[in-house]
Amino acid sequence: MASKLDGQAMLLLVIHWLFGIASALSGTFIPVYLWKASQSFMLIGWYTFGQYIASITIFWLAGKWVKSKGKMYCLRLGILLSGIFYLTVLLLGEQAKGYGIGLGVINGMALGFYWLAYNVVYFEVTEPDTRDRFNGWMGLLGSLSGMIAPWISGIIIIAFKDEKGYSIIFTISLAIFIISVVLSFWLKRRESVGVFKWNYGFKQLAEKGNHWRFMFAANVTQGVREGVFLFLVGLTVYLATQNESKLGTYTLVTSLVALISFWLTGKRLSDRNRKVAMLIGACMLGAVILPLFWSMSYTSLLIFGIGTSLFMPLYTIPMTSKVFDLIGQSEGNAKYREELIILRETGLVLGRVIGLSAYLIVLSWSQTTTTITWLLFAVGITPIASWWFMRPFLLKKPTVHTD
Repeated sequence: MASKLDGQAMLLLVIHWLFGIASALSGTFIPVYLWKASQSFMLIGWYTFGQYIASITIFWLAGKWVKSKGKMYCLRLGILLSGIFYLTVLLLGEQAKGYGIGLGVINGMALGFYWLAYNVVYFEVTEPDTRDRFNGWMGLLGSLSGMIAPWISGIIIIAFKDEKGYSIIFTISLAIFIISVVLSFWLKRRESVGVFKWNYGFKQLAEKGNHWRFMFAANVTQGVREGVFLFLVGLTVYLATQNESKLGTYTLVTSLVALISFWLTGKRLSDRNRKVAMLIGACMLGAVILPLFWSMSYTSLLIFGIGTSLFMPLYTIPMTSKVFDLIGQSEGNAKYREELIILRETGLVLGRVIGLSAYLIVLSWSQTTTTITWLLFAVGITPIASWWFMRPFLLKKPTVHTD
């Protein structure tokens, strides 16, 4: 089977890239925006908590809809809700600080609808021999959008003085979301098979010796790091510099490194070297946090960010590819792809909630730089546990499933 991506896979990449650009333009600065309005670490934590809980709730509620011919509607609804979220923040302005959890819920609903549908379509337009390539391209394009968009946003915010600058970038994001919805009408609708089974995923976990026990544990430990790093790193850079433009420059530099790293990893990763590559990536994601113990300065944060960008692809590409290989390993699994994707997301969100709970507990006790650094390190070494649970999958050649 050819390893080149077909037209549908390329179209999905473009749609996801646009979604990433719109999210990077504004999403990078949402924690900063809320911080400037409230000066509260806890508000940002509760906003994120509302986001995580809403996203997993939507995953479960929308699963039946996606399986019964609704995946494209779900994808478009997720994109539109993302636009509505930024429009709501724009309209609330300074009052946004009083609606932290509510805003998190809206964003979580948007992400829940989008990622559920995206993951199902991603499974359908890729095969085991094209997933590493697709994920390499996805990481490369994501790095490109993460490189340019926040940098432009930072310049706009500084140039137009806070509120007006934020209004401009939120409006641009809304326009890009609308364009990605329009492009989604060219994605072919594929028929789902069977009837949605609410408890199918839990049955896999209850079955002794089932591979999903290890994969679920890997997804949970993957989520622990994401639960904190997805919002705290950007906020920490802003607090160290008090300048949105410098945060934009930070994302520009780190995303450029990630772009090159994803490109090289996507080309070089194979069944022979995947196990060792992922272990190196997981260990180094913890090691690059160590400079922050000496200083929480812009320079040390930049060293940390560059290191993270350099080694992240070694960790994330196998994590993403192998879970979808497991879904497509047999006709039985592929038939229940929606249920298994929901199981995967349940593990990720459970891990994110665990990581975020640690954040809320620790920062309610102390908010010093040392405390934040230890928190980053504690959750930053969990990828090593993910690698441990992933070991059974890293040397196996997946069975190709064809519909």
